[in-house]
Amino acid sequence: MGTHTDTDSTHSMDPLPTPATQAGRDGLAAILANPAKSVIGLDFDGTLAPIVPDPEQARAHPDAVPALASLAPKVASVAVVTGRPAGVAVRHGGFAGVPGLEHLVVLGHYGAERWDAVSGNVSAPAPHPGVAAVRAELPGFLDRFGAWQGTWIEEKGRAVAVHTRRAADPQAAFEALREPLADLATRHDLIVEPGRMVLELRPPGMDKGVALLEYVREIGASAVLYAGDDLGDLPAFAAVDKLRSDGIPGLLVCSGSDEVTELRERADVVVDGPEGVVRLLRGLAGHFSPSGV
Repeated sequence: MGTHTDTDSTHSMDPLPTPATQAGRDGLAAILANPAKSVIGLDFDGTLAPIVPDPEQARAHPDAVPALASLAPKVASVAVVTGRPAGVAVRHGGFAGVPGLEHLVVLGHYGAERWDAVSGNVSAPAPHPGVAAVRAELPGFLDRFGAWQGTWIEEKGRAVAVHTRRAADPQAAFEALREPLADLATRHDLIVEPGRMVLELRPPGMDKGVALLEYVREIGASAVLYAGDDLGDLPAFAAVDKLRSDGIPGLLVCSGSDEVTELRERADVVVDGPEGVVRLLRGLAGHFSPSGV
């Protein structure tokens, strides 16, 4: 786990952190040595965008797009890996039509959808039929848990999520619904992905680790950074560990959260939420700029 001090302030106004592990230091060094062959992978909610009570109101940190536009031309790719539909992440992130973001892709629905900044198009397979079945069943299902008033359903296209953050006791509602929702998901050949006061029902075989691993290998990257904040990012952390074991250095970044300690404990670097992620992106971009060399 990292308590990390910022160093290397000669490179930019936003100094780069010192990773707490040797593997993390190797990953950062590899990215700095060859940015043009490096992938910067980023979760959206809680990493680029602050967590808010209503996910529909989530927007990227105001400094995120400028930081990405500065960094993206200098690396092989920036990949936003999210459980949201790709088009929603693009809108909420403000990624479309931004000069400098030509090297950005959004891997939505855990990689089931892909938006490419160059074409502006979303490619996706047919949705899993179990999602529609669960969507139809969920309102009545939740009515049987009337004690958890404030629990609500988020429509995610290829998945559906039940949020408990607005309930009188969010954690109690989360725990009470976890097993029943897992049973419901199983009946429709889906799985449940727990997050920060949210339980998402989605098809199996979709996770951020699969999406990140396939993308890194697709473009032949020689190093990777991944930043996330939630339980759904653990598969992506595992993917970076897998890449490391295959000889591709990687850096694991936790967008700090007191709600999810698992990521903090596995991260090489812990930053202070989306604002800290933005500083890290700016620090990398500054390091690669002519004035930062």
